[in-house]
Amino acid sequence: MTQPRVLSGLPHRLAPAGIASLAFGLLVLAGIALNATPSAAQDMRAIPAPLVDEAPTQASSEVAVLAGGCFWGVQGVFQHVAGVTNAVSGYAGGTKATAAYGMVSTGTTGHAESVRITYDPSKISYGRLLQIYFSVAHDPTELNRQGPDTGTQYRSAIFPMTADQARVAAAYIAQLDQAHVFKAAIVTRIEPDRTFYPEESYHQDYLTQHPNNPYIVYNDLPKVAGLKQMYPALYRIDPVLVAAVAATN
Repeated sequence: MTQPRVLSGLPHRLAPAGIASLAFGLLVLAGIALNATPSAAQDMRAIPAPLVDEAPTQASSEVAVLAGGCFWGVQGVFQHVAGVTNAVSGYAGGTKATAAYGMVSTGTTGHAESVRITYDPSKISYGRLLQIYFSVAHDPTELNRQGPDTGTQYRSAIFPMTADQARVAAAYIAQLDQAHVFKAAIVTRIEPDRTFYPEESYHQDYLTQHPNNPYIVYNDLPKVAGLKQMYPALYRIDPVLVAAVAATN
């Protein structure tokens, strides 16, 4: 059974009948969230760029797979990053047989909600993606949770596609820890040799399609705003959506 995400004790997803009866309450909650100081915004901080990055490549496209809590917010952030050509929500860390939302939500599959980011390395580097990941997309000091969501499926994890990516990730984590950028140690795991499994279409482009959802308003929209504020040169106004990319292929 799918476990609902919770905001202030209110379930993230509701049955259709429940939506009708609680519509007014949701609107009120969304209004409160808009005027509150979201925890996601409080977690954002300026961090130094990585001293170690991927070696130059002639490839026109590369892939990064990152996990940082609910994939809606992580996907939403990277869809607004210039140089990213696609960002797909899914799972990594477990097997194909258990790569489904209802099963992953139990926290027993080994999967983490993840995002597969396809990018042009001539426009943005792997190291720069990690800088956004650590500073804006999530809090790398939270162990097996992120904001209101708890469980290993919400862990902070990097799934490197190459040995070079693993090297860059390890060096950057060490750099940030040594600089004491965060108040606590980074708990991000580096998990190589894991397969990514895309999630069903319902979860794709969720932030863009449901910007008034209270969970999105409180937890995820501040991340996109933080991207725009902290990395204006890398921010793109129009997100690159999975549906749009699929329509052109």
